[in-house]
Amino acid sequence: MSKSPIAKVLGGPTGHFPVEAEIVGYLANTWSVPSLLVAFAAGWVVILGTTNLLVKRHNPTLGSGDKAAILWFVLSTWENPEPPLSWMKLTQDSLQPGPYTCFLRALVSLGQIYGDILYYATSMFDHYHKGVTYCRPEAYYFWGYYFFMNFIWMVIPGYLLYSSIEASGRAFQALDKESKSVQGNGHAKKKN
Repeated sequence: MSKSPIAKVLGGPTGHFPVEAEIVGYLANTWSVPSLLVAFAAGWVVILGTTNLLVKRHNPTLGSGDKAAILWFVLSTWENPEPPLSWMKLTQDSLQPGPYTCFLRALVSLGQIYGDILYYATSMFDHYHKGVTYCRPEAYYFWGYYFFMNFIWMVIPGYLLYSSIEASGRAFQALDKESKSVQGNGHAKKKN
């Protein structure tokens, strides 16, 4: 097998890091970067466009923040990649919010943040303590792909976690207010 231009520069047979890694069944990519980007973007347009249409059809009054959260979770599900049935179940559950929506959103978001921290920690541990680097040496790759593209998986779930905690807090405040009202009167006030 002839070496790719990247492999010639980096010295490894695959061009991946660590360079001494042997990848069983490795096949070199034959597509150009623009072709890969177009195919990737087209796939996301189809997946997120279909999801957006489903959301609009099944819950047209859903707020833009909730729509964005649904699209984010669908993106996360397909990115990892999960089977389409889990995507449909997640979308359906998101369209019909219930008493556990905030809890589940917080749980999934916390899991995404934990996974990202774990990814950073294990990569940095291997880099500093074992001398094994899993990313290419170019600065733009490190900051653009390794840091930024993974940091997104902390920022958006962080916002969703915060909003879920805030919504849960408001629910408990309302419950506490209602509870005090009942305790003060001996019975609940009727709402008109």
